[in-house]
Amino acid sequence: MRIGILTSGGDCPGLNAVIRGAVLKGDRVYGHEFVGFRWGWKGVVEGDLMELPRHRVRGLSKEGGTILGSSRTNPYEAGGGPENIQKVLDKNGIDAIIAIGGEGTLTAARRLSDDGLKIVGVPKTIDNDIAATDYSFGFDTAVGIATEAIDRLRTTAESHARCMVVEVMGRYVGWIALHSGMAGGAHAILIPEVPASIEQVCEWVESVRDRGRAPVVVVSEGFHFPTMEGAHSHKGLDPFGRPLLGGIADLIAPMIEERTGIESRATVIGHIQRGGAPSAFDRVLATRLGIASVDAVQAGKWGTMVALRGTDVVDVSITEATRDLNAVPRRRWDEAALLFG
Repeated sequence: MRIGILTSGGDCPGLNAVIRGAVLKGDRVYGHEFVGFRWGWKGVVEGDLMELPRHRVRGLSKEGGTILGSSRTNPYEAGGGPENIQKVLDKNGIDAIIAIGGEGTLTAARRLSDDGLKIVGVPKTIDNDIAATDYSFGFDTAVGIATEAIDRLRTTAESHARCMVVEVMGRYVGWIALHSGMAGGAHAILIPEVPASIEQVCEWVESVRDRGRAPVVVVSEGFHFPTMEGAHSHKGLDPFGRPLLGGIADLIAPMIEERTGIESRATVIGHIQRGGAPSAFDRVLATRLGIASVDAVQAGKWGTMVALRGTDVVDVSITEATRDLNAVPRRRWDEAALLFG
C-alpha cells in the first residue's frame, strides 16, 4: 500500500516520533510506501506532498515539531471535500491516510471517514483533551516545561514578596494546570472544571501572604469566574470556528492586587509549552501509536483511532474519540486542594 501521513493543528512534541514509528514498521514489516502531506489538511486538499522513505525518518524521535509542517486548515473548505480529496489521493496513488492531530483534526477525519475515505487517526495534543485515550503524547512534555517555569517564577515571587499568576495552555480542560501546579507546589490551581470566585482566590492568596510566603497561582487558559460568560478570548476564531483562548492571567493578576494590596504579576507561558524535544515518555508513547496506526491500516480498520488505555494501545472509533466527553480531572483536583498552602 501507499500511505499518506499528515500532521495538523498545533505542533506538538512527539509528532516526528509518530511519523518515524509508522514508516519504520510499515516499511520493514508490511512493505508499504509512505508519503507525507505538507501543512496538514492543506497539503491533502492541494496535493502538496513529499516522499517518506525509511532513511528520511531515522533519528526523528528526539526532534521537536514536525518535518511535514502543520496548519489549522478545514479540509471541507477552500476546494476540499471528500470528492476532491479522493481525486488527489487517486492521482498520487495513495490508498489511505494516517491523520495525526487533535480535536479539530480528528473531527475532520471522522467526517471524511464517514464520507468514504480510508483514514486512521492518531491523537495528538498537549492539552490531553481527546476522549477515548488516557493520555495523548505532548502532554507530558508540556507539563514538564510548565513545571520548570513555575519553579523559576517562584524564586522571583519570593525575592519580591509578589503574587505570581502563571497561565498555562489547555483550552477547556485543566490537565496541564493541574499537573504542573501540583508538581510546582502552587498555592492555587484554577481549572475550567472546578468553579472558583475571585473572592476565594484572594482568600487563598492572603492566607499564603499571612504565613510569610509569596503566593503562586496557576491558571488554565480556559478558566473563567462564575461572573464571566465564558472563557476569555480576544484573538478571534480558528478555521474550525473555535475561540482562540488566552489572557485570563492578565485579568486575574490586577484583580488580586486591587483586592489584597499584594503586588501581582501575570506570566503567560504560551507556545513555549509546545516547543523543543519531547520527553522520554512522549517519545515512547508516540512511537507506539505510530506503529499501531500502521497495524490498523493493514487491518483495514478505517474510521478508527489508536489510543492508550492503561498500558495498552488499542483501536477505538474516531466518533468515540471526538464526542464531547472531555474528562473532568475532579479527583486529582481534590487531591491538589489538600496541598494548597
